[in-house]
Amino acid sequence: MGDQPTIDLTRLDSTESEALTAMARNGAAGFGWQAELTVDRELAQLLRLRVSQINNCTYCLSRHHQVARDFGVDQAKVDTLSAWWETALFTPAEQAALSYTEALTRNSDTTVADRFQDQHDQLTEHFTPAEVLEIVGVVINMNIWTRLKLAEGAMPTTS
Repeated sequence: MGDQPTIDLTRLDSTESEALTAMARNGAAGFGWQAELTVDRELAQLLRLRVSQINNCTYCLSRHHQVARDFGVDQAKVDTLSAWWETALFTPAEQAALSYTEALTRNSDTTVADRFQDQHDQLTEHFTPAEVLEIVGVVINMNIWTRLKLAEGAMPTTS
């Protein structure tokens, strides 16, 4: 990967907890950016970036913008990801996956008018059951990492 900024941990070091480190590493092994998935890796990367945006994780934003560049994700998609629904850049399948990602990440915002089941049903129109499970894994794993890095106070800095 390209140049990465220095990361300072300003709050805590999660590696001091063996269980916490194991949970994060297991998720990354199964669903992280280096994992072997059947779902399109560029789509998975967009989902990781969207979770990073929603959860305001500067460490994850820095890391996953670089990975997106390395994977060759369309720069226009990366540039407009925070308002993906206002563009014509994303396929219906990508839109369904992004909508599901937002619903799962922001589940506390779910209302009777915007049921989570609807997001799931829309996702299953475009992806196989195995792909849906991978998308779930990618989103949950990314939510773990964004919250872990937030707890650590992992902040990109210039050296």
